[in-house]
Amino acid sequence: MTVRRSSLAAAVILLAGTALASDTDRRSGFDFMGPQTQAMQADDTANPGMLSVLDGEDLWNTPAGAANRSCADCHGDAATSMRGVATRYPSYDEKAKAPITLDQRILQCRADRQEAPPLAWESPDLLALSAYVAHQSRGLPVETGADPQLTPFIDQGRELFTQRQGQLDFSCADCHDANWGKRLGGAVIPQAHPTGYPIYRLEWQAMGSLQRRLRNCMAGVRAEPYGFGSPEHTELELFLMTRARGLPLETPGVRP
Repeated sequence: MTVRRSSLAAAVILLAGTALASDTDRRSGFDFMGPQTQAMQADDTANPGMLSVLDGEDLWNTPAGAANRSCADCHGDAATSMRGVATRYPSYDEKAKAPITLDQRILQCRADRQEAPPLAWESPDLLALSAYVAHQSRGLPVETGADPQLTPFIDQGRELFTQRQGQLDFSCADCHDANWGKRLGGAVIPQAHPTGYPIYRLEWQAMGSLQRRLRNCMAGVRAEPYGFGSPEHTELELFLMTRARGLPLETPGVRP
């Protein structure tokens, strides 16, 4: 108990201050980065996430599975057919009667249309396809959450966002609502608007999904992370993207 209280006290000192973001003061994580990292994201020839986008383009055009069918065979030129698609995910899926993420939609199409084995969560191929599809909507405003069928799932995501967890007894909101713009361990705390995923994170030296980032945060407060593809992750992603509605999509983002 003494260790927990001392850790919590130290964290509270680091997070001193309150600064709730209003609808008119919402900012992308890009705004909290240093100029060198911003320049890396803005320049496609320097953005390391663009290598994943190029890999995704190859996968888009390559036949796979027993159906020997490529994504392009059904959807054609992604620059046209996928323009605006990623801005609406997570979206409600009639078959699942629940929201699904863009990654889950890709896995669904791969199984149903290509008759191909599933790609592993956080695998380079799944990240590449997701990055390629999302990249087609770069610069367009996020539209997630407009479907009324999503309302109960958004509410559940909000509950998860504000729920205290782990040995440090922190919620997502404690950092990203109440203390954005402050510093924790030398890094500036953003507002948790996931507009750049999949992102290339310099700490990882690799691409990663929003679910990987959420699992990192949960481990940071010493909570048991949700599993990849879990309903909790989908609901959290849905809530976070709904909060980001109107902000431009940046995929592939670069973060420290």
